[in-house]
Amino acid sequence: MGIRTLLITLLLPGIILLLVIDSWNDYRTLSAITNEAYDSALLEPARVLESSIEFTPDGQLLVTTPVYAQVILESKAGLRKYFRIEEVIPPQPEGSDVVPPSGRTLAGMPELPRPPVWPSARGEPLFFNSVYRDDPVRVVAILRDLYYRGQHRQVLVLVAESIGRRLHAEETAQRQELLRDARMLALVAILVWWGVTWSLRPLNRLRNDIRSRSPADMTPLDASRVPSEVIPLVDAVNYHIERHRRVLDEQAQFLADASHQLRTPLAIILTQAQYALREPDPQRAREGLQAIVEQLGRTRRLTEQLLSLAHASQGEAQPRELLDLNEVARNVVLQYLPLSHEKRQDLGWVSAETTSADELHLLAPRSSDDADQTIGASSGGDPRAPLETRPTLPVFGSEAEIHEALSNLLHNAIHYAPVGARITVSGRMVGDRAEVAISDNGPGIDVSARIRAFARFDRLGSGRSSVSSGSGLGLAIARAYARRNAGDIVLRDGEPNIQGGVGLCAVLWLPMALPTGVGAGTTAGQKTPLPGSDFSSMT
Repeated sequence: MGIRTLLITLLLPGIILLLVIDSWNDYRTLSAITNEAYDSALLEPARVLESSIEFTPDGQLLVTTPVYAQVILESKAGLRKYFRIEEVIPPQPEGSDVVPPSGRTLAGMPELPRPPVWPSARGEPLFFNSVYRDDPVRVVAILRDLYYRGQHRQVLVLVAESIGRRLHAEETAQRQELLRDARMLALVAILVWWGVTWSLRPLNRLRNDIRSRSPADMTPLDASRVPSEVIPLVDAVNYHIERHRRVLDEQAQFLADASHQLRTPLAIILTQAQYALREPDPQRAREGLQAIVEQLGRTRRLTEQLLSLAHASQGEAQPRELLDLNEVARNVVLQYLPLSHEKRQDLGWVSAETTSADELHLLAPRSSDDADQTIGASSGGDPRAPLETRPTLPVFGSEAEIHEALSNLLHNAIHYAPVGARITVSGRMVGDRAEVAISDNGPGIDVSARIRAFARFDRLGSGRSSVSSGSGLGLAIARAYARRNAGDIVLRDGEPNIQGGVGLCAVLWLPMALPTGVGAGTTAGQKTPLPGSDFSSMT
């Protein structure tokens, strides 16, 4: 339903109801005035007849009707008049409500209807409606006490007239009232329709402006030509347009960057394939095919990163659940253990339950001689054994997205750290946050460059610039997933490296799923159960 229809639907019924009520009140008022005027005219001959009653010398009642009273009582077209003068026998006491039997008619029509309620003897008129000879009439009754030589006589004067002319006057007035109200209603309806239409003209202009725009037009709407009540709506639309414009710009930039990143490895694969086709030596051709396979692997990794970044950039996150961030990080470490073995890196894991760095679980061998051994910590032996089922770092989030974020951070550390580097993954509780830190002693990133380290397709650091196989998407994907789960990623100094500097430490933090009141002084290893939660069911 449009605004115009809604406003008219809301306004017109109320106006019509008010006009009906006003017309009814006017009709009742006019009817009362008409009846009062006709009753006054009817009372005049009754008073004349009342004053024309006299006593004869012998004590009999005599009616001496004046000429002008006879003229008044004459019937006319549409206005028939009747009268009767009756002596009440016996006289009724004052205040009696009982209508006595019909008495002696002194003058007039004996069959004229008597009043349903006995009037007062003080001469107050009593008006009532009745029917005489199938003619609806209006009757006035006057009761008068007469005294002569100690005799008490009582006379009832009745004067009636047909109500045809009276009804005709009321119907005429009613028709005029209805015609006047109909004209008023039509005028009000036109004014309401015109007022609503005129008031909605700015909205119509705004609608036409939006419809006439090209799909690429992302300029804000003009709020100066709309009513003040609509300005918040226009501001909200402009805000949405600005957000949509930014999304389109980001998508365009993403497509441009993705096309650029995919064009380079495809060009390399094409060159290597052409080289392998031209090479007559089978061994050299095999080397070319091997190079193509390696390049395809890197391209596959880049494609997967692009898909992950597109998924992380979507507005809606995956369903949230209660999970153990400590256990998710441990699984990521176990997943990337073979990759760190290939580069002979020292990959270590510190559980959030561990309170000292001396209890580090070293998951990677230090030399080729002990490649199949795991050096356990003094506190727990084999880190691959199942941990406690109760969550150490309970958080609410999407396990798949948090796992992907930690995977990208750890993959970056393994990828950019040199052979034999030391990488430590540790979980801990800091205040109301659960943190997982991935620290290495690789080339690191300068402090001034860490702000733009999360940009897409950007590779930073002197040591990192020489590695061409990286996509530059790992940190961007990890931060996008972390923020979708109400957390974030920060970069800090890592462990000292052989160049005399420090490596890089990437910290992913998420809000702890703890009840209100857990203070900032919470230390690692402390666990507070959630109300109503059964941590023993977590794995």
